[in-house]
Amino acid sequence: MIESTKQPIDKINTPEKLEEDFLTDQSLRPSQFSDFVGQKETVENLKIYIQAAKQRGEALDHVLLFGPPGLGKTTLANIIARELGVNIKLSSGPVLDRAGDLAGILTNLAEHDVFFIDEIHRLNSVVEEYLYSAMEDYTIDIMLDKGPSARSIQLNLNPFTLVGATTRLGNLTSPLRDRFGVVLRLDFYDENELLKIIRRSASILDVRIDEEGGHEISRRSRGTPRVANRILRRARDFAQVKSNGIIDIHMAKDSLDRLGIDETGLDEMDRRILDALVNKFSGGPVGLDSLGVAISEDARTIGEVYEPYLIKEGFIQRTPRGRIALEKTYLRLNVKPRVEKNPPGLAGNRPTLFEN
Repeated sequence: MIESTKQPIDKINTPEKLEEDFLTDQSLRPSQFSDFVGQKETVENLKIYIQAAKQRGEALDHVLLFGPPGLGKTTLANIIARELGVNIKLSSGPVLDRAGDLAGILTNLAEHDVFFIDEIHRLNSVVEEYLYSAMEDYTIDIMLDKGPSARSIQLNLNPFTLVGATTRLGNLTSPLRDRFGVVLRLDFYDENELLKIIRRSASILDVRIDEEGGHEISRRSRGTPRVANRILRRARDFAQVKSNGIIDIHMAKDSLDRLGIDETGLDEMDRRILDALVNKFSGGPVGLDSLGVAISEDARTIGEVYEPYLIKEGFIQRTPRGRIALEKTYLRLNVKPRVEKNPPGLAGNRPTLFEN
């Protein structure tokens, strides 16, 4: 039995990209639709849009991909460019902080090229306004000089396709969102889809994994390919050093236990969120800022990284007043909700808690 030495919180099970992911994503990332697993409806629609654009000899309509991190938005952007037979330029919202940077990229795009902006919801307002005319009319206005001698010139751009990726669709302004002709949502993967991804990745990494071991990893991977691939790499390390190099059911379980990932795919931070929600805030409702202070975590990280999976699995619910714990959370923590009548003048009942 492998000794328990858990990895640092926030590292293994987070769908956010880590430094080690940059080193392996290129080798594991599918390069064509035939290798891409999951998101069936999205992929089928993209195939039709791409084929139609190629038949007309036009640039593909601008594409907006949204959904939780780690589901393949960057991968799909690269596949779109490959299927169109054009080049792709990659950037992100926080990096494009000056209009001049954007103008330099846009003027260097060849006809029908793909320009990918990750975290597009984090573009600053000046850069975003430059995008409007670029997306709509393939033109961009450049200001020369300053003061009384300032003048504006209009540059024509080659027709291009902007592919934007965001985890927070609601944070995009309406003018920007409305300029995308294709808006597609990426959802969490089921266990069978993740198992196919794990098999493919194991083949590329030259890792021996049996059916049961693959099922165990896919079951605890939070419906996220990035997490599944990361767990596979760590299980490969444990199998290589502690066993015969084969990831079977026993090695998979031992590896996941060492990584602090439980039977339901929750990691240490997930458990801290649920514990705080129930034991510090009486099951809610509570706002993200208060919850973040209680567990010493950034509220935006909770909302973007952890909350989507906890909502999907039925642990918490998002309401206008804040986050509340659902029955599955009480069962997970072995705590029962007790309904107590509110004082006169207050509508409804207030849940309080007592332990078994």
